[in-house]
Parts: sequence; structure tokens; C-alpha cells
Amino acid sequence: MQELLTAISDPTRRAALAILWNGGEHCVCELMARCEASQSRMSRHMKVLREAGLVLDRRDAQWVRYRRNPDLALDFVAVIDAVLTAELNIERKVT
Repeated sequence: MQELLTAISDPTRRAALAILWNGGEHCVCELMARCEASQSRMSRHMKVLREAGLVLDRRDAQWVRYRRNPDLALDFVAVIDAVLTAELNIERKVT
């Protein structure tokens, strides 16, 4: 659980997870643009998410594509769902 909590503690990693969470595969270049992060910074963040088992990656020529890990334990899915939902609700209240 600690690795999961550490992985989702960073706002950039949560933003990337929010993009990947509803399915689909996204290249690191898209994540960089949407999270406003440099390539090296985004790659480091995605490494943390991958090592925590939250996302999977695959190389596609010069691109690296990421997707949600479909085999993630349901307890972990519930935690991430709750965190992403809470963050979205907070953002809605602020704007």
C-alpha cells in the first residue's frame, strides 16, 4: 500500500493517471503535453507509476505508450478511483 500511496502523492502522476484511468493507451508525448511536463520529468513520473504496478508500458518504434494495468488489485483500483474522484470534485468547487 505504501508504494501505491507514494506513487499517487504527486500531482503530475495523478494527472497522468486521470488521463489513463478510463482506458486507452497514450504516448508519453501526449502525457507531456496534457500534464505540462518535460520528456525527462514525465518519463520519471511514469517510471514510478509503472514500478508501483499502476500502469503498463510498451515501446512502439520511438514512442513509449502507457495504459492502465488491467490486472491491478480491486482494492487498489478503489483507492485510485476515490482519490481521482475527490480531486475532481475539489477542482470543480474551486472553479
